[in-house]
Amino acid sequence: MITDQRLDDYPTRKYAAPKLLDRKDPVVHNMVLQQKEIGVAELASYEENGYLFLENFFGADEVEKIQVEMKQLLLDSHGSKDSEVILEPESEEVRSIFAVHENNDCFRELAASPRLLAIIEQILGSEVYIHQSRINFKPGFKGKEFYWHSDFETWHAEDGMPRMRALSCSIALEDNTLYNGALMVIPGSHRVFVSCTGETPDDHYKDSLRRQEYGIPDEKSLTKLVNQSSIQMPVGKAGSVLLFDCNLMHGSSGNISPYPRSNAFYVYNSVENRLQDPYSTATPRPGYIATR
Repeated sequence: MITDQRLDDYPTRKYAAPKLLDRKDPVVHNMVLQQKEIGVAELASYEENGYLFLENFFGADEVEKIQVEMKQLLLDSHGSKDSEVILEPESEEVRSIFAVHENNDCFRELAASPRLLAIIEQILGSEVYIHQSRINFKPGFKGKEFYWHSDFETWHAEDGMPRMRALSCSIALEDNTLYNGALMVIPGSHRVFVSCTGETPDDHYKDSLRRQEYGIPDEKSLTKLVNQSSIQMPVGKAGSVLLFDCNLMHGSSGNISPYPRSNAFYVYNSVENRLQDPYSTATPRPGYIATR
């Protein structure tokens, strides 16, 4: 059993039963506008719901360039034994490619978009850095689900992220629709931390990136969160952007449509939210998953 004497406002994987804990951190860290991309109404919506959907944020020419690079990356990754390439749990299909902001010029440039960073630094109230980057693939007929989860639960437990001062940015590289496994969110769930059960196995990330079994919320807690709110599915054309709080409960079903769904996924963390030792594991995850 991992013992940790630090003050921990978000203990998880330490109790026999799940717990619902109130959030102790702000959602929006700066409500005074410092940029022109979004206004006060959008900030208030993000604070209340935990996410903001920006349709057609990137133009058609930009999207086409990124799609070409994505397809080449996917082609190059088939059969790869690199640790950054994650396969589906029951096939050799590529599920995710990690550290794309470090290993690819196009996706490094996308992560550093000035328009995007202006919004993110507004929300987080400081300069930011990339905690994690990847491309998620959901091929037609074969793309598997991502079960409901709060990203912060894992980043706190396994990476040592102390506070809820990070957000995820999902950029649609193909049209996200109601039927090709688009992301679902539970509005308002970012205000409640679901403390999960089960002691984390050693090197858990080797299995969890393909199919997560620890750090997932229990059905009773999920049902309560949904009954108090709803389930929403922000969908739109390629080039649309979904920003969502690190603690927002989200997930996606499998893709049994003929149409693929792929997204560039960046996690931005405040430079004032430096990672510490993991709170619920013996060792931190490797740098290509959690930049330290």
